[in-house]
Amino acid sequence: MKALRIHAGAKALAHLRRHGLQPQDVCTIPAAAGGPKGLVLGPLDRFLFGTWLPRSTQPVHLVGASIGAWRMATACLPDPVAALQRLEHDYIAQQYDPEPGARRPTPQQVSARFGQTLQAFYGGQIDSVLQHPRYRLHIVAARGRHLLAREHRWATPLGYLGAFVSNMAQRKALSAWLERVVFSAPDGAPGAACAPLPFATHDLRTRQLPLTEANFLAAMQASCSIPFVLQAVPHIAGAPSGAYWDGGITDYHMHLHYRCPRNAIKTIAASAMDTGAEGQKDSNPAGLVLYPHFQQAVVPGWLDKHLRWRHHATPALDHMVLLSPHPDWVRSLPHAKLPDRNDFIHYAHDPAQRMRLWRTAVSASEQLAQEFSAWLERPDVGVVGAL
Repeated sequence: MKALRIHAGAKALAHLRRHGLQPQDVCTIPAAAGGPKGLVLGPLDRFLFGTWLPRSTQPVHLVGASIGAWRMATACLPDPVAALQRLEHDYIAQQYDPEPGARRPTPQQVSARFGQTLQAFYGGQIDSVLQHPRYRLHIVAARGRHLLAREHRWATPLGYLGAFVSNMAQRKALSAWLERVVFSAPDGAPGAACAPLPFATHDLRTRQLPLTEANFLAAMQASCSIPFVLQAVPHIAGAPSGAYWDGGITDYHMHLHYRCPRNAIKTIAASAMDTGAEGQKDSNPAGLVLYPHFQQAVVPGWLDKHLRWRHHATPALDHMVLLSPHPDWVRSLPHAKLPDRNDFIHYAHDPAQRMRLWRTAVSASEQLAQEFSAWLERPDVGVVGAL
């Protein structure tokens, strides 16, 4: 059974037909929110960051929210393969014991434990993440406005109700309640300004801020702080006051208006001129978005999960090549599904069984990386579907 499906936007598909896919073609890698579902992308991540992308030299922008931010930040560590293996282990081993008589742990418990996990994971290594010679990390969080400007027992549920209704009417109206905040690493040398965003920001109210050693852990925790499951992060160094929540609320699957920053275009163009087919110069470098994802649909925001009419591709994704597991392969996994956050609740009193099931799914997902590696060696554009 085939595990991997490849889909591409219109311009990316045209590029694949002419050139196949080379590591120097890639300028951006997004990483979705989605909790444990992202675990099945671990083998693909290790192949991309450990084997394939090191064959090129251009800067690559890594954009993530929630577990996607954790994955992309981990890819910036000095030994990405070992670091991504540790991420997989630590994520699966998470255990949040509810208090006696309770069905689930409190947000205070989860936030405190998760903060300790991030400190243990990145402690002493933050500078390596921020100063990576090639990768420009962008961590997405959502800053509350008006009723959501601070966490409150009754105001927060009302604020999210308002956000849901506004978003249903028009996605851009979500900006009345939540602001996309992107914490961006420096653009190259120490002391440099933020790396430019690899996407346009006309779709939602957006603020870009420097990602620094002083705010890295808080920004990461905010990006992973699912409302009502974890507490909002109330104070982030160098950022406006407010409650910061999971970046997946505004950008669940990174359905962004991608653009290749100018410095990346220059590097990709130089690489294309040196390595063009049969020595011919290619004056139209791709600047592709390579997206390992756990499904084909690229859902804009968390509040759009059930709004099926927003799950279709748009011209914003024209330069995207998307890698996702085949639905039939997913049905071959334990309980015919990807790991998901509900498993924490279902196996609250048997975490060892949850961990066994998740490890089984992750082990099976090695097939995704193997099939992608084989496709790169002999690209068959006939198997690539339209996004």
